[in-house]
Amino acid sequence: MRYAIVTGTSRGLGEAIVRKLLEQEIIVFSISRSRNTSLEEFAKQTNTLFYPFGFDLSNIDSIADLTDEIFALMDVDSAQALYLINNAGMLAPIKPIGRAETKQLITNVHVNLLAPMLLTHEFLKRTQDAPVDKRIVNISSGAGTSPYYGWGAYCTAKAGINMFTRCIALEEEGKEYPVKVISFAPGVVDTDMQAEIRSTDKEDFMNVERFHALKEEDKLLSPDYVAQAVVNLLQANDFEQGGVIRIDEKS
Repeated sequence: MRYAIVTGTSRGLGEAIVRKLLEQEIIVFSISRSRNTSLEEFAKQTNTLFYPFGFDLSNIDSIADLTDEIFALMDVDSAQALYLINNAGMLAPIKPIGRAETKQLITNVHVNLLAPMLLTHEFLKRTQDAPVDKRIVNISSGAGTSPYYGWGAYCTAKAGINMFTRCIALEEEGKEYPVKVISFAPGVVDTDMQAEIRSTDKEDFMNVERFHALKEEDKLLSPDYVAQAVVNLLQANDFEQGGVIRIDEKS
């Protein structure tokens, strides 16, 4: 059996990733704030086990309890592969740091950085002795390497994810059963997050017109296309341990 934990599965890229995994008969544990009934139906159609967990990842103090529930449903000893895909993310606040709300800044860092760190910690702790293929894909962003006006929290958190990925890769060197980890920036994907960006006032996000142009020129990548790239990483022989890779925009 192959198991995958995926966060941010209520829509967009996370939903598309889960569909690709279920098509391959990978047992999925999904974590999202909102229930996704279409995924539940799809799992029935593919006759694959699917365990949805309603959970707000900003509630970082309860992540250990959540992973207790998830791993209680796994048979790690007989697993062929164990995957963690840290996909959940949020942009808000989209505005200069000096005008952002304190609560939104805290929530942004909790969801985009601390939650993936804690989930990775729990995953590593529970699988360290498992002699199977173990991989973590952290969904990052080009904003993790380039600053954007009005995206101070998001850019900072994604830069943190990239460095966290590299640190984990370094720490796994020399282990008998190492976890493979990579940071993956999916480019500009046609999701609700992109709609959120386009609805932002220019005074809060100076580059908003570029994102309008990408939509108008049909240069956004589909969630299905990017999801397949993520699933390919889970099975690639040439996995770039600790790498920070990305898909570029449509040409």
